[in-house]
Amino acid sequence: MTRTFANAFAHNFLGHAPAWYKRTIILFLIFNPICLWLLGPQLTGWLLIAEFIFTLTMALKCYPLLPGGLLATEALLLQMTSPDTLYMEIQTNLPVILLLMFMVAGIYFMKSLLLVTFTNILLHVRSKYLLALMFSMTAALLSAFLDALTVTAVIISVTVGFYSVYHKVASGKPHHHNTHDHVTDQEITELHREDLDDFRAFLRSLLMHSAIGTALGGVCTLVGEPQNLLIAKMAGWDFAEFFIKMAPISIPVLIAGFITCVLLEKLKILGYGVKIPRPVLQVLKEFSDAEKAKRTTTQKAAMMIQALAACILVVGLAFHIAEVGLIGLLIIILITSFNGVTDEHQIGKAFQESLPFTSLLVVFFAIVGVIHDQHLFSPIIAAVLALPEAHQPAMFFLANGILSMISDNVFVATVYISEVKQALDAGTISHEHFERLAIAINTGTNLPSVATPNGQAAFLFLLTSAIAPLVRLSYGRMVIMALPYTLVLGGVGLFL
Repeated sequence: MTRTFANAFAHNFLGHAPAWYKRTIILFLIFNPICLWLLGPQLTGWLLIAEFIFTLTMALKCYPLLPGGLLATEALLLQMTSPDTLYMEIQTNLPVILLLMFMVAGIYFMKSLLLVTFTNILLHVRSKYLLALMFSMTAALLSAFLDALTVTAVIISVTVGFYSVYHKVASGKPHHHNTHDHVTDQEITELHREDLDDFRAFLRSLLMHSAIGTALGGVCTLVGEPQNLLIAKMAGWDFAEFFIKMAPISIPVLIAGFITCVLLEKLKILGYGVKIPRPVLQVLKEFSDAEKAKRTTTQKAAMMIQALAACILVVGLAFHIAEVGLIGLLIIILITSFNGVTDEHQIGKAFQESLPFTSLLVVFFAIVGVIHDQHLFSPIIAAVLALPEAHQPAMFFLANGILSMISDNVFVATVYISEVKQALDAGTISHEHFERLAIAINTGTNLPSVATPNGQAAFLFLLTSAIAPLVRLSYGRMVIMALPYTLVLGGVGLFL
């Protein structure tokens, strides 16, 4: 009986995560108290940070909220930080939490409008490099005012929909056929197999251009990424001021990113440059025309409400009429009210994408609390601040960029901006210099982090989505396809 319960516990602990991963987390939990007793709180704090970054890096094995939450709970029990410190961090970062809770959910109700937008671009732009550029530019624009995660989700929805439609036809079924498994290629006829492979390559390139586009637009504005709002709050910037402060770096980087997009398609390297096969395009056009013919007046009216809400969102953000999260809540209320979304469970679906990451952000704050209470980063920050002032922004950009490549950029930005804010409060640096460092931290965490799926939530979301295995988009392939962008965005950002 005891062995049975032990096996059941081992199976249930962290669910389907690999056995070696489970054993590693248990080893961390056992070793931390011993390390605290033998080596003291500072070394144990550094060990805890390394363990937490490990959980972020291994996000594909297990969502970091679970193992990271266990580590944070242990840190609280070991009194390496306190519940009061954690609560203070949550209070300080409440605008970021509101952003994630309400803005992402608000954009969820605009998906129909966004789907139509990307569908029209895909079907009516024939030049591949121009199509890739428009996907990248549209993703950048939307991410600057909306949310990168939701924009990525919309693009994924478009590509999954079109992929499944053609997969049906390639399997010898009509595109309106209801029951079809588009995961397996067993029913694909030999006539369509090559076209399907080319279509996968075509979709892979569009997905990567779009994901990079969310990063290009996300660095520009206060709502582009969760850490942007945190940095803006620390610096006292509103929406317009944040954009102006970042523009000397973000605008040249944006232009360089778009030029890179065109060059990759023109040179046809690293998986880019594949065009959509004509038979595939014909099938998708027929499907789109059929869907458009079925669109009711009610659906058209709903999209008009979404477009109006989008205008209200942009105006609200530009003039900072309220905290960003509260504007998101307003969007939820307007769209659901005027589009007849009255069922509680239907509204609840909008929060499914944001709340897991919101919970993970609170776990971030617990680890940040350990860093503050144990003064772990103080020597590093002091060493960088001891350098000539002209060199400090570049050093912060590099430090944030490298760490963001392997860890989550929100966590990295939270740590560094908090430490720099403490230096400002202590009178170590001037407010003008603090602003320069804040710009370096924002750009450093947003730009080089495109190197791997670990760096940005939108990239990780793409890798773990339904479309990734369908179009054969693996972790390694994402890293390779992102490499030119990593070099260009990181290089231009560092130079400026």
